[in-house]
Amino acid sequence: MTQAKKMTLFALTWPIFIEVLLHMLMGNADTLMLSQYSDDAVAAVGVSNQILSVVIVMFGFVATGAAILVAQNLGAGQKKEAGSISVTSISVNLWFSLLLSFGLFIFSEQILNVMDLPSSLMGDAMDYMNIVGGLIFVQAMLMTIGALLRSYGHTKDPMYVTIGMNILNVIGNYFVIFGPFGLPVFGVEGVAYVTAISRASGFLVLLLLMIKRVSGNLPWRSFYHYEKAHLKNLLHIGVPSAGEQLSYNASQMAITYFVAQMGATAITTKVYAQNLMMFIFLCSIAIGQGTQILIGHHIGAKETEKAYRQCIRSLQLAIVISLSVAIVFYFSSDFLLGLFTDDPAILTTGGLLLLLTVLLEPGRAFNLVVINSLRAAGDVRFPVIVGILSMWGIQVTIAWIFGIHYAYGLIGIWIGFIIDEWLRGILMLRRWKSRIWLKKSFVMPNKKAHSQANTS
Repeated sequence: MTQAKKMTLFALTWPIFIEVLLHMLMGNADTLMLSQYSDDAVAAVGVSNQILSVVIVMFGFVATGAAILVAQNLGAGQKKEAGSISVTSISVNLWFSLLLSFGLFIFSEQILNVMDLPSSLMGDAMDYMNIVGGLIFVQAMLMTIGALLRSYGHTKDPMYVTIGMNILNVIGNYFVIFGPFGLPVFGVEGVAYVTAISRASGFLVLLLLMIKRVSGNLPWRSFYHYEKAHLKNLLHIGVPSAGEQLSYNASQMAITYFVAQMGATAITTKVYAQNLMMFIFLCSIAIGQGTQILIGHHIGAKETEKAYRQCIRSLQLAIVISLSVAIVFYFSSDFLLGLFTDDPAILTTGGLLLLLTVLLEPGRAFNLVVINSLRAAGDVRFPVIVGILSMWGIQVTIAWIFGIHYAYGLIGIWIGFIIDEWLRGILMLRRWKSRIWLKKSFVMPNKKAHSQANTS
């Protein structure tokens, strides 16, 4: 019996859903609590986090590759290989992230100067960058070990750790920002230390859980002695995936530049609408990640027909849920947007954007589920090539044509989003149905079984 048979999509998905939701909330906690302290502090931390988010994407390439390789090898019953890949991925991301952490600490002022930050914000921004950026390697370890535990089927562990990190972060922020019981107020510097401490605590707990769950199959020799095939496969999967994510971030920055030309109201409306949209596609993210784990196990076990059907079932589920939630959000748009603002212009335009989101989110579900399925099967390059071409050739181009050239504003921007998501989604589904991914598995032949076959 393969490990995939012991897992269900629901059992994998609901902890991932909670974990991703909590990461979203934790990412906003510093900003929300700092807004009660100083608007300048919010701006300084916001700019710093924008830089750090790009760095965090670069850590994801090892975590993504490791998650897929471990799932495939576990499905094939090769626990030692899976353990070796796990230890290698932890080692590679540790050294890589330490190098980036050192660079962020040494060159924080130069990096912030590139962002043309006002001098009034520079002090707080540098404090945050030096502390959170200088310890960003802890986030890399969190991502890597969390991804590995999920591939082993332990999706609840990262969820519980994330809950603990959120609680620690909020309590710590309260003490350093508001200074209860006569304690000194530390502002941005205090928030930075709290963020670093909560992440470090989460990392230590996850590491102990990893050792406890998989201790018998973790060859720590692989921490300093890499197998060439493992390293090659990690890079083969991870680098294109990271490139796609960096391209996506860059395309969103280009679109934000377009929106900035429309004025402050347009920027604010876009922020509010996209904040609400994150909660709509959260289910698709969780389903996509859970499906990736299941399909990785099925591919490793050579259960290709089960892998094929799992993707289709997951896609159908994600479309139904995202469409349903998008419809509910649209009919609740006045209430939801009213939580942020009472500006009639924002409420009207934001309501139209949420209506267009009813068309957008099912298309996004295609990409979040099918792309993860293709990656899990080892087909990593096609989604990247199509993604980059569509992001820039379709999304950014159409957003400029309709949003700026024809002056449809944010409606034109959303038209670009919709066409891009649906075009990519349809192409990804055609790729999945073509079954080209059947030839892309990264599982190494079982050396022991192979030698026994030769002997017999």
